[in-house]
Amino acid sequence: MKAGISSWNQRIAPVFDVSREMLVVEIESGRIVGHSRQELPRESGWYKVDRLNKLSIDTLICGAISRPMQELITAQGIKVHSFIAGNIEEVKEAWLHDRLVEKRFAMPGCGHGRKRRRCGGRFDQRFKL
Repeated sequence: MKAGISSWNQRIAPVFDVSREMLVVEIESGRIVGHSRQELPRESGWYKVDRLNKLSIDTLICGAISRPMQELITAQGIKVHSFIAGNIEEVKEAWLHDRLVEKRFAMPGCGHGRKRRRCGGRFDQRFKL
């Protein structure tokens, strides 16, 4: 399994649609067996989706993402964890141990302390309080 983590300055990139770099993490038997930094195309839309496919990404972890971009990516069978914030290493470990739902990884301004978050124009109930 491979995860792509949209990155900028050792943190999750704030907006995937315009991000230029990604950490690719390869997992086998629940352990990280490899990682590499990869450039993303400057163009949005199909160019980024094509790059994810060429890298065999199964899961994308990113900050904010437009609805059309997320729909393009999920249509390719790639799972998207969006509106995530934090240090790349901490997010990587949280994903590996299924802890991305912790509110410390929620993007600021996404309704902390509420039962439902509103981010990207949709309600999101995945974050635990």
